[in-house]
Amino acid sequence: MSKPESSSPPWWHDAVVYQLYVPSFADANADGWGDLWGVRERLDYLADLGVDAIWLSPCYPSPQIDHGYDVADYFDINPDYGDLSVFDEVLAQAESRGIRILMDIVPNHCSSEHKWFRSAIAAEPGSPERDRFYFRDGLGPNGDTPPNNWRSVFGGPTWTRLIDDNATPGQWYLHTFAPQQPDFNWSNAEVVDHFDRALRFWFDRGVDGFRVDAVAVAAKAPGLPDAPPVSRDVAENDVWSYNPYTVFWPTGHDYWKHWRSVIDEYQETHPGRELVTVSEAYTPGRPEQLAMYVTGEFHQSFAFELMLAPWRSDSIEEVVRDTVATMDTLHVPPAWTINNHDTQRVVTRLGRANATELSSYTGNNLVYVDAPVDLSVGLVRARALVLFAAALPGTFYIYQGEELGLEEVLDLPDNVRQDPIFARTEGRQIGRDGCRVPMPWTADPTTGFGFTSPNVETWLPQPKNWAPLSVEAQERNPASMLHLYRRALRARRSVDGPLAWVNNSPDEIVAFVRGDTLVILNPTSTPCELTDSVVGDRYPILSSNDLDVGSRLVPADSCVWWR
Repeated sequence: MSKPESSSPPWWHDAVVYQLYVPSFADANADGWGDLWGVRERLDYLADLGVDAIWLSPCYPSPQIDHGYDVADYFDINPDYGDLSVFDEVLAQAESRGIRILMDIVPNHCSSEHKWFRSAIAAEPGSPERDRFYFRDGLGPNGDTPPNNWRSVFGGPTWTRLIDDNATPGQWYLHTFAPQQPDFNWSNAEVVDHFDRALRFWFDRGVDGFRVDAVAVAAKAPGLPDAPPVSRDVAENDVWSYNPYTVFWPTGHDYWKHWRSVIDEYQETHPGRELVTVSEAYTPGRPEQLAMYVTGEFHQSFAFELMLAPWRSDSIEEVVRDTVATMDTLHVPPAWTINNHDTQRVVTRLGRANATELSSYTGNNLVYVDAPVDLSVGLVRARALVLFAAALPGTFYIYQGEELGLEEVLDLPDNVRQDPIFARTEGRQIGRDGCRVPMPWTADPTTGFGFTSPNVETWLPQPKNWAPLSVEAQERNPASMLHLYRRALRARRSVDGPLAWVNNSPDEIVAFVRGDTLVILNPTSTPCELTDSVVGDRYPILSSNDLDVGSRLVPADSCVWWR
C-alpha cells in the first residue's frame, strides 16, 4: 500500500524512546510494585531527561508468571497498575509534555489464564477452541512422550501435558516460553482477527505504536518436525535458538505484512497519526533477516548488534557499518539500544574481565556469564558507549535506570528470584531479575530509595549501596551519569545528516562524522592522540570523560564529540 508523500520524516526517525519497565519504575499505591500512578507522577523527570516517547512494558491483566509477558486480556489494564482511566490520564499528561506512548504487545503467546485457553482446556481434542493453540497427541503407546523434541527459551521442553479432573492424561500443548504461556496458532483466522482488534483498540485510545515481542518464533513449520541435534556445549536455555522450524520460519513474515496493512489502513483513515512498530528479533550476523522485518512489515527492528558487540573498535565499527548500510539501502532508520529488560546492564557487561572477547550471545541474560566484574571500568565504558550511540543516525531506545549507571544485581537471594528461567533451569541460569530491580529515586533506603512508601518492601530487593546512584544524588553532581545523559540527549538534537566514516583515523578508534559533528570512540586502555588531519579546526564539545577544550587527546575508554 503506497504511503502519502510527507515534507518531513515521521517523529520516530530520530527519536529517543525510554523503555519504562512498569513494575520497577515508581510505586504510588504502596504495594511494592510500580504502577501507572507512579508513571504519571514521574513524567516531568522523563521530560527533563529529554525523551520523545515512552515504551511501556506489558501492563495488561496478567498472573505475572513472566512479569506481564503472559497476557490474560489484551484489552484492559492490570488492576495492580491502575485501570483504563489512569492509562488515559498518563497518555494525556505525557502528550502535554510532548511525549508519546508506545505499548508492548505479545503476539506469540498469551497467559494460560486467558479465556481462550481456559475454554480450550475444557473443550475436546480437535475442537475450534483448541485450534487457536497447538494441541497435539503425545507419542508412544500411551502418548507419554511429547509430540516433538523442541526446547523452551526458558529451559526444559516446549510441551506440557493436560491432566483432567480425574487425573487422566490428555493432549499436550506447545509453549515456546513457560508452561503458563501457551503459543497462539497464527494460521487460525480468529487469532489474526483478535490482534487486529487489539491494535485498533489501543490506537483508538491514542497509543502511538508498539514494541512487538518475540516475532522470530511466532510461526511454526507445518507438522512441527523434530529440531536437529545441537552440540552439548550449547546452554540448555539456548538450544531453542538452533531450531529452524520455528526461529525465523518464513510464514511469520506473512503475519507481519498483514499487521502493516492494518496499521497503514488505520493511518490513512486517521490523518495526522504517525504510528510506529518495532520488532524484537535478535538477528546478529543476519542482515538479510533484519532487512526482511522492515520491508513491508515493521517500521523498525531492533539493531541489537551494538548492545552485544565486544568492547573493541573492529567489532563496534563492523556492527554499526553493517547495520547502517543495510538500513540505508531500505531508507529505514536503525533502532539502536545498549540495554533492555532481557539483558545484563551495560555497566556490568562492559566491566567484565572478558568484555573485549564476548561473543554476541554472551551479553544476553538468557545465558549467564560469570567472568569477574570491575564496576568502575564498566561505568567508564558505559559512559563512552552511550555518547557514541546517541550520535548515531536513527532511533535511540534507552532502558530505565541506564541513565543512572545502574549495575546488574547479580547477588539476589535465590528465594526472591522470580524469572521463570531461574526455576526452569533449577538455578543453573540466574535469569533476568538483576536488570529489573526497582529504580532508586532518593537516598532514603526506608522507602526503597524513593521507589515506594516508608517500610514497604520492594518486589525485588535493591542493593544497600544504591543511595549515590539515586536520581536525588545524581541531580546534585554535574559529573554524574544522569547529567551526561541529559547533555547527550540535548546535544543529539543538533546532530544531523548521514554517517560518514573517517578513514584516516587510527585503527584503535572508531570515528565518524555527521554534519558538522565528529564523533571519536576510543575503546582501548590507552589514550589516543589525534592528528590535525582527523580533527581539523574542530573543538571538543562533549566528552564522556574529563577533557580540556583544545586537547587532541582522547582518553582511554572514552567518547568525544568535536564540532
